[in-house]
Amino acid sequence: MDFSTHGLEAEWLEADGLGGFASGTAAGIRTRRYHALLLVATTPPAGRVVLVNGLDAWVETPGGTFALSSQHYIPGVFHPDGTRRIRKFTAEPWPRWEYELEDGTRIQHELFIPRGDPAVVLSWRLAEPVGGVSLFARPFFSGRDYHSLHHENPSFLFEGRGEGERMNWGFYPGVPAVQSQSNGTYIHRPDWYRNFMYKEEQARGLDSAEDLASPGIFRWDLSCGEASWILSARNDTGNSAFTAEPASESVKRLRRSEEARRQSFPSALQRAGDAYIVRRKAGKTIVAGYPWFTDWGRDTFIALRGLCLATGRVDDARDILLQWAGVVSQGMLPNRFPDRGDDPEYNSVDASLWYLIAVHEFLETVKANRGDVTVGDRRSLEQAMDAILTGYAAGTRFGIKLDEDGLLSAGEPGVQLTWMDAKVGDWVVTPRIGKPVEVEALWLNALWIGSVYSERWRKIFVRGLETFRSRFWYEQGGHLFDVVDADHQRGASDTALRPNQIFAIGGLPLALLEGARARRVVDAVEARLWTPLGLRSLAPEQAAYQPRYEGGVRERDGAYHQGTVWPWLLAPFVEAWVRVRGATVESKIEARRRFLDPMTRHLQEAGLGHVSEIADGEPPHTPRGCPFQAWSVGELLRLDLVILGETNHSVVNRRQGEPLYGKTQTP
Repeated sequence: MDFSTHGLEAEWLEADGLGGFASGTAAGIRTRRYHALLLVATTPPAGRVVLVNGLDAWVETPGGTFALSSQHYIPGVFHPDGTRRIRKFTAEPWPRWEYELEDGTRIQHELFIPRGDPAVVLSWRLAEPVGGVSLFARPFFSGRDYHSLHHENPSFLFEGRGEGERMNWGFYPGVPAVQSQSNGTYIHRPDWYRNFMYKEEQARGLDSAEDLASPGIFRWDLSCGEASWILSARNDTGNSAFTAEPASESVKRLRRSEEARRQSFPSALQRAGDAYIVRRKAGKTIVAGYPWFTDWGRDTFIALRGLCLATGRVDDARDILLQWAGVVSQGMLPNRFPDRGDDPEYNSVDASLWYLIAVHEFLETVKANRGDVTVGDRRSLEQAMDAILTGYAAGTRFGIKLDEDGLLSAGEPGVQLTWMDAKVGDWVVTPRIGKPVEVEALWLNALWIGSVYSERWRKIFVRGLETFRSRFWYEQGGHLFDVVDADHQRGASDTALRPNQIFAIGGLPLALLEGARARRVVDAVEARLWTPLGLRSLAPEQAAYQPRYEGGVRERDGAYHQGTVWPWLLAPFVEAWVRVRGATVESKIEARRRFLDPMTRHLQEAGLGHVSEIADGEPPHTPRGCPFQAWSVGELLRLDLVILGETNHSVVNRRQGEPLYGKTQTP
């Protein structure tokens, strides 16, 4: 049995468009506290609660009793042995398993989440008609915050209510109830299942043991037809998963509808990108990643260009940008909204600048498509853009202000403002106080965009561009400084070779460097930072370099931006790579072969059909962090469809069902 990252430990994801989701492994063994069959967002996309963690399933045939599931228990016990009966798994168009029992019986199982419903649809069927086959399933419940763990306690309410096909359980006051509709028979048999073990949590130095409650068992006669089951968070406003029709008909209807919706996407990767675009109040936003992130400002605006603009989802882009336009404060946009409560956190220097870039590219996309933006929407977007530029120029939180040289100064001790934002207690791992190179690239692009509306910004832009070109070049290293005026000390510079400098040439509308210097920067980044999964965050020869992202919280955060590979940086790098080669068709074809093709192989390694947040800096570049990351998927789409789109050999422009991302996983 192959339990490698490339086999049955690969993870699948189903998302509901509200911020809730289901996720797990191909083996069916939960390895994270976030793996669940039903995880809902009570205040979309935040306030996430795990309702149904998983289940045990087994089959009784004339030949005996056979498990279809496996669990990992302390101190390392795997029970029962269902995983060994998996003969086939695919994640497209949704997770599907085929089991082969010792007596030759084959069972097909699938699950999916209907878009827009806090519900999961499960079904089991016989691959071939066989008499005397019964299916049993025992669900595991918790009703806990998705970051927490659940333990046996006397307060859990096992008693359910209902009759016939319908049951519901309310575990704790204030926690959404679980509704069940099935064509099976329910047997009330409450019990606690103790000491589930989550090995990924243990590897991350976190609590890793959990107790789950099970109220009873469901039974189906598979010989009489498909077992149909819908589990949903109770929704007093109604949801389309629950109607008056029988469960078997509901499952068929939802399956037809969801299959048609998924087939409407031009590619499997574009459908994967759909999982990140979710509702926030009356508008929309982008979830930064599954299973543990919600919506982050910086991630949203970076990911939007690929998830929405590159794929033609211009209306979604507009809704997202308008949703964020109303929360500009002193020129700043929040880096994230907290999981609980409505008070956003304003602690990012670049989120606001990425917003301005995203608005610019949205307006350019609308214009290129001969579309239009309403007067009110345009006014809202332009007011937000002006508020950002004005706020930054005047000075705002955390020492962010326009310097007399035209560049942007930022940072205070104890605060992490750039995308390299790891912090453990009072330790800011990469403070980068002063004038970080990618912040200046963003700032100058923002001024260049703003100059369309005001001559005031043009004058500052010209002065800042001249300063940038004279101050950031590091001749001895043949690349750009990572920070100038480091720690606000005039003339002090950070010579570390990091990927941030690539934004002076690629990844933004306006390149700040051209000619020989631009080529030297790209060559240095390719030689010392590029890997098949993206760019290292620090060159290996640097003293602070960390080759692996592993260990406890302090160890992992200490390595997060000190050598760890970031896939989202591949797109700006390749854009720079083709720009310094004249952006010819030939250079794009070569870039596709050298840089894009290796990345596509990753789509079957960790989060199936998606792109991971990070990877180790050294071979085999093991994927780490969040297995489903919005800006990683978005930038891969932008790279394929926009940056290299003229080559007309798109690797993601395939209909679903073609053999690329949906290949069968076998034990």
